[in-house]
Amino acid sequence: MPTPVDIAPARGKLGILLVGLGAVSTTTIAGVLAIRKGLSKPIGSLTQMGTVRLGKRTEGRSPKINEVVPLAPLDDIVFGGWDIFEDDCYSAARTAGVIEPALLEQVRPELEKIRPWPAVFDRHYVKRLDGPNVKKGKNKKDLAEQVVDDIRRFKSDHELDRMVMVWAGSTEIFATEAPAHADTAAFERALEANDPAIPSSMVYAYAAIREGIPYANAAPNLSADIPALTDLAAKTGSPLAGKDLKTGQTLIKTIIAPGLKARLLGVSGWYSTNILGNRDGEVLDDPESFKTKEESKKSVLDYILQPQLYPDLYADLYHLVRINYYPPRGDNKEGWDNIDLVGWLGYPMQLKINFLCRDSILAAPIVLDVALFLDLAKRAGMHGIQEWLSFYFKSPVHARGLYPEHDLFIQLMKLKNTLRYLKGEELITHLGREYYD
Repeated sequence: MPTPVDIAPARGKLGILLVGLGAVSTTTIAGVLAIRKGLSKPIGSLTQMGTVRLGKRTEGRSPKINEVVPLAPLDDIVFGGWDIFEDDCYSAARTAGVIEPALLEQVRPELEKIRPWPAVFDRHYVKRLDGPNVKKGKNKKDLAEQVVDDIRRFKSDHELDRMVMVWAGSTEIFATEAPAHADTAAFERALEANDPAIPSSMVYAYAAIREGIPYANAAPNLSADIPALTDLAAKTGSPLAGKDLKTGQTLIKTIIAPGLKARLLGVSGWYSTNILGNRDGEVLDDPESFKTKEESKKSVLDYILQPQLYPDLYADLYHLVRINYYPPRGDNKEGWDNIDLVGWLGYPMQLKINFLCRDSILAAPIVLDVALFLDLAKRAGMHGIQEWLSFYFKSPVHARGLYPEHDLFIQLMKLKNTLRYLKGEELITHLGREYYD
């Protein structure tokens, strides 16, 4: 048997720091509070409801994941965070309109106690939003120090043992790597110089990583996935994950596309449109923010279908993505896909998918899972990019020189094999010859 990894126990309280207390964050927080009270089930959460097979199929061992690895219990979680609006989490959740008022009322006292700290925010990076609850500072280094102060005060006030940070803020404008991102020293000089190559999300990422706190990016922004911050994470022992939570339409793509490729069905066109009316939809109505999201959503098919290996099937694929801000829908998102297929002898076929989903309801269990798994990674001595958490993201961060794995089923196998590895269990290859030899 392989040797299990030494994992520190999940003693004490875990603080989950959320950057942005909007629809996704308040749905996550209210959901955890409701589940703790026995008012709801943690549907969609792998850490709470998922199982992992251990050993051979004939052994019948498939315990729950939270019985195999030492995850923080929901009762030990304390939430805190930042937002550009001053509303407490109850008011913010009412504004978001995701959770039914009757359920919100049952967790109202706890939600009202969670008030946002002033946020690091610059409209240059998110043009469609503005709010009064914003930090002031002489430069971005000063703002980062203020975030560190918030983190340390939160830890002290709530007597926390450990913390995790998740960027759940809006999509920032499209950015690529710049000289400011080359190494930690260059990054810190750029912070002091107010370099525009450092958006708000990077200020938070720097503060968390410098404190040795695991950091996840739930948006498609360029954030912690730069050499300066991955190098810093290696020094401070911070696990990193991201980016862009895989919720609605892209979740469906990563389910359907592997099946089409497995059957070697050609795809000549894939048209995707979204109708979304929440704050995220408003932000993405700005072309610069949409480009960031578009890059995240469009890359999925290229990596799954591998047109360079299957030119007859996918080399001429026309992939179009549209996001339409439509306020009447609120958080109820509609994703519509038209897929033009090519079958035997070149005969055309079509597949049409209409996913009427709830954006924050799909995102909330992912935020919880990523936070708990990152805390596990930290206690297991794992730092830097945690590619085994690609399962949760549209644009998974990965080591340089590799291509990202987007196939949802391969991603889930990587995740569960990592859990087996941590516990010293045999990795499962699905070869299956042992049952017949």
